Amino acid sequence: MKRIIAIIAGGDSSEHDVSMKSAEGIFSFIDKDIYEVYIIELGHKGWNALLGNGRQSTVDKNDFSFMDNGKKVKPDFAYITIHGTPGENGILQGYFELLGIPYSTCDVLVSALTFNKFMTNQYLKSFGIRVAESMLVHKRYGISDEEVIEKIGLPCFIKPNASGSSFGVTKVKAKEQIQPALQAAFAESDDAMIEAYMDGIELANGCYKTHRKSVVLPITEVVSKNEFFDFNAKYNGQVTEITPARLSPELAGRVQALTSAIYDILGCKGLVRVDYIITEGEKINLLEINTTPGMTATSFIPQQAQAAGIGMKEIMSDIIEDSFLNIP
Repeated sequence: MKRIIAIIAGGDSSEHDVSMKSAEGIFSFIDKDIYEVYIIELGHKGWNALLGNGRQSTVDKNDFSFMDNGKKVKPDFAYITIHGTPGENGILQGYFELLGIPYSTCDVLVSALTFNKFMTNQYLKSFGIRVAESMLVHKRYGISDEEVIEKIGLPCFIKPNASGSSFGVTKVKAKEQIQPALQAAFAESDDAMIEAYMDGIELANGCYKTHRKSVVLPITEVVSKNEFFDFNAKYNGQVTEITPARLSPELAGRVQALTSAIYDILGCKGLVRVDYIITEGEKINLLEINTTPGMTATSFIPQQAQAAGIGMKEIMSDIIEDSFLNIP
């Protein structure tokens, strides 16, 4: 009998539509010969299983079940691909823990930590990992332009602290841009992170580990046609993505080793993408960790898997089946 896999997508953040595209990608990657697969769209307006041909079925939140052609369907596994709340910050993870349903991502604590960019960077900094100088600002208190310039300097990045990385991010180059940038960040999160600008080569590196294997994928070099890797660069083709990245074998090995170490330090689970900036002197600087990375056919992880000669179908099966292994 096939395991029933629910791909959890949507959410209530600005990245709802991006999440739905990732769900379509994951749906295409999962082996239908082995699994029965549904996409479930979540939001404050309701939780609905998408049954095809425009049909939907309301999900019973008491046991995460729904009806399909008169039959009750209760998923065996949840593949979470929500970018933002409630799927990237530990909320859904706690729900599935209560129900005893295995899921694809990091656990509650790790998801909550990595969703908070500032706290993650400060935590990893204590392990000797290089991060940009930064500060945290709550929207209730704000901050003056002068203080930003004094403590962080210009140019800098102002971004939502607890949110995805596609909306509300501004590269600030002039004093008069600071307050509008803060307001854009506060529209996505109660806190804003102000981060010093680092000039260098931007990289993205995917990784996943199971009880039986550890896989660090090839690295992608990100060359944005815009000021930085913003929404248009990510989703409207205004970027050049080079996989494998144009790095020396020695530097590529260092980046991949760091990705593996960060995965272990945090106690990650499932597919994770770690983003970096390589600055002068081949210094590796952490940008952020994404525990529910984009999964469209052209996203970083599928690109990297292809470069490694690994099928996405194999990766999906690895992650799903690992959750059912009775290994302490």
